[in-house]
Amino acid sequence: METGSVTTPFGRRSMTLGMLASQVMAGEIKPDQSVDKWKLFRALCEAKPLLGIGDRALAVLNALLSFYPKNELAQGNGLIVFPSNIQLSLRTHGMAEQTVRRHLAALVDAGLLLRKDSPNGKRYVRRDRAGEVDEAFGFSLAPLLARAEEIEQLAAAVMAERLHVQRLRERITLCRRDIAKLIEAAVEEDIPGDWQGIYSEFRDLIEGLPRSPTTAQLELLLDELTGLRTNILNQLEIQVKSTKQRGNADYIERHIQNSNPESTPEFEPSFEPKQGAIAEPDNDRGSVTVAKGRGETGHPFAQKEEEQSRRPGVRNDGGGLKSFPLGLVLQACPEILAYGPDGAIRNWRDLMAAAVIVRSMLGVSPSAYEEAANVMGPENAATVMACILERGGHINSAGGYLRGLTRRSEKGEFAIGPMLMALLRANAPAGRKVG
Repeated sequence: METGSVTTPFGRRSMTLGMLASQVMAGEIKPDQSVDKWKLFRALCEAKPLLGIGDRALAVLNALLSFYPKNELAQGNGLIVFPSNIQLSLRTHGMAEQTVRRHLAALVDAGLLLRKDSPNGKRYVRRDRAGEVDEAFGFSLAPLLARAEEIEQLAAAVMAERLHVQRLRERITLCRRDIAKLIEAAVEEDIPGDWQGIYSEFRDLIEGLPRSPTTAQLELLLDELTGLRTNILNQLEIQVKSTKQRGNADYIERHIQNSNPESTPEFEPSFEPKQGAIAEPDNDRGSVTVAKGRGETGHPFAQKEEEQSRRPGVRNDGGGLKSFPLGLVLQACPEILAYGPDGAIRNWRDLMAAAVIVRSMLGVSPSAYEEAANVMGPENAATVMACILERGGHINSAGGYLRGLTRRSEKGEFAIGPMLMALLRANAPAGRKVG
């Protein structure tokens, strides 16, 4: 039997205590012990991170197992295989012999193989007169049989860890989606709070994760994201409870004001007034005409903004669209800053002036912009133009795109919030993703 005595390696290879321990373990195999070699090999593939072996070493081991004549590894079947390096190279799809030798050594060092070297270091077998194997020199698979239970336990541990990491990534993905959607809803519903600061904190957490995070890092990120989501939910729940206590009176009042035809925003038809002309309201037609020769200066939107700000109870949210903070718009659409007066945008008046320049530059017709302004409101129309400029490389026809958004806005099918949040995410510094 190959476990009857201790064998030492041939040539200059030294004997180690690890080799001796493997031989002692192999000598303790029970006579009736057996295991399916391919089932054990699949467990080895799962447990390889804990065993310290790589894919190519497993390929060599797979080739060795293919030389074993039985499917069951058992003491009674003999546990030594003796292929040459040339044969191993063929069964490993042409792996170089030097590489084969290196990975054979790695399998021995990992305690998965035993060398039983012949006096001259060659691998061969002696048979008796009946043709049965009398003595074989090569590689013993006894350590695999002896460690079968341990290997299966290691494989189960690796699979459990992988499942745990997968569930962590799934929960992180759900938590990220919840936070992004809740912030978007809070911004769109004008709920008080430092939502820009919360969003920045959210991005910092995501971007702080390494490209290949450990389980501990994923668990820490999930805890922090869960805490942030709880904080956001608490703020939103407070707002919901406050709204229930007030009842529907505020909502009804806003609905009446938004439905008042007198509060419809009015704009000049051309958006390109001649020098020395200003826009003034034409109350009969609900639009704007150009008044000439009065020597007054300033952009027509500015005058309109001041007029509407003096009218009590009127919100500048044409078509039922909500207006968003100017700072949020500029954070999502930084490219429009270059088109503001003196290269800066300090207020809504500057944004509206920049939107007119961008409108002309993108080839949007005055009538398309006028229609958008009448339906959406001046601030929202300027915001949409800033968004279109930001995504200009992905839009074939800015004018057609704007008309499409205007039609959707008339039907109540368009909201600016998701567009702004998408641009905020796109313009955030590049970070690493999870999951």
